[in-house]
Formats: sequence, structure tokens, C-alpha cells
Amino acid sequence: MLKIAFHPIYKHPLPEGHRFPMIKYDLLPQQLLHEGTCDEANFFQPETPKDTIILAAHDAEYYNKLINLSIKPSAARKIGFPLSNELVQRERIIADGTIKGCEFALKHGIAMNIAGGTHHAYSNRGEAFCMLNDQAIGARYLQNEGKAQKILIVDLDVHQGNGTAEIFQDDDAVFTFSMHGSGNYPFKKEESDLDIPLEKGTTDEEYLSILKNTLPKLLKQVNPDFIFYLCGVDVLSSDKLGTLGMTLEGCKERDRYVLQTCLNAKIPVQCSMGGGYSPDIKTIVEAHANTFRLAQEIFF
Repeated sequence: MLKIAFHPIYKHPLPEGHRFPMIKYDLLPQQLLHEGTCDEANFFQPETPKDTIILAAHDAEYYNKLINLSIKPSAARKIGFPLSNELVQRERIIADGTIKGCEFALKHGIAMNIAGGTHHAYSNRGEAFCMLNDQAIGARYLQNEGKAQKILIVDLDVHQGNGTAEIFQDDDAVFTFSMHGSGNYPFKKEESDLDIPLEKGTTDEEYLSILKNTLPKLLKQVNPDFIFYLCGVDVLSSDKLGTLGMTLEGCKERDRYVLQTCLNAKIPVQCSMGGGYSPDIKTIVEAHANTFRLAQEIFF
């Protein structure tokens, strides 16, 4: 059975006019239930993980300042959300959704998180709507529990996974792959194990050709026993914060290819949703929903 992490805390109240589309975390599970892609049994509610699990990926001083809301105002501004106890608790619960998703992926081949993909969170700071790096925390959890020896992170959000790259820069057991818009935030990129910057307006055909030429080679090179997939839908041409030229169908084909490749290789995969900032919320929800539809179709 496809297991999906969701908690009501995912939809966090924001000031009027804030550019982050928080409502998608409410609408997406509703859509999946309404259309019959999922039922209530597919969803599980994450909890607060142990601090030791989070601290395997994050600096203790930073984490303590975060949970005590004592981060400097300048550092808080870089995160982009008004800091509160509930917001920090939300981040911890999202991370647990990915941690538990790792266990479900080992059991069923795949697991999903309605939120997550917080790849701009560094070991010692947060940026761009990200405070705790859920997939980095999940990867460290697998390593420390002895449940994965070699991990591949496939980050196809339109923004480079700079925080993820920093966290694993000295860890040969985790291979970081980021394919992103060359002109997108972050404007100072970190160095992933493999970065593929894409030109403005990159089309479905160009994007999929590069991906299909890259991923099989990576599987042979890295030989992972677990994959994290960050499937941001900010690759769409309509996205306010993206620079690529992809259609909904192209984004869906991207997800189909990645998920089918994982299944064919018999490698468990945990999926976090990442970004999506199209002006029409229906476009964002449809693009994300496609990922869940494909997971059901391909794996079950």
C-alpha cells in the first residue's frame, strides 16, 4: 500500500498576501481522496521525532536556537516565514513524515510526504522557506540505523539543493544530484556531487532527454540501495519563481520516468514534494497530484 505522510499542521497560517501557497497542503490530500487515488488508509500522521535524529543532520547550536526562537532577525528573514513555536514544530513533524516514509519505502518500495523537500536548509542555518532538511535527516536516519549503505538524492526542484549539498559535502555514502534552473535561486550555488544547470526556458523534450541520459548512468555509478526523490513542480513554465519551460504533461512524464526507473532497479524511494509557485493553485495541486497518481499506477 502507498503510504503518505500528512498532518494538519502542514498548512500553517501566514500573513495575508504571503507568496508561499500554504493552502496546497490542505487541497492536495482532499483532491487525492475526492478522485479516489487514495483513501484514508493511505495516510499516516507523523509525530515529533527525537532530537537526536534531527541532530544527525543539523548543528546543535542552530537547532537549539531554532526551537527556542532565538535566531537573529537577519537569519529569520532569510527563512521567509514569521518564526513561531508552531512553525518550528511543523518542520519537525514534516521531517518525521520523511523519516517514517523511509521505513514504509523499505517495506513497500515507495512512500510519499505531502510536504517536505526542504533542501535549502543547511546544517547550521535555514533559508528560503526551509529550516530543517527533511531528506537529509531521513538519509542520516537510514545510515545510523544501518538500513542503507549508499544513498542517492535525486533533486529535480527548479532550485538547486544547496543545503543538501552542504550537509553531505564530506560524505561519500550519500550522492547528491541536483538538476535545476541555472538562473534560479540560490544565486550562489553549492557544489553537489552532480549539478546540471538548465538554461532559461528549457522545454519538456530537452529536460527529459537530459534526465533520461543521466539517471541510468548514475544508478550504475553510485549503485544506491535507497533513493530520495525531491519532485518539485516549480519546473513548470507558469511558475512565478522558476525559469524553465515545462508543461504539466512534461512534469508528469519526468515523475513517471524517475519512479519507473526506481521500480525497475528495485531501489526503494522516498518522495518529498518540494516547491510549486504557479499563480493558479489548481495548477500546483494538479502537478503534485500527478506524482501520487503515478506512484499508485506504477508501484501498486
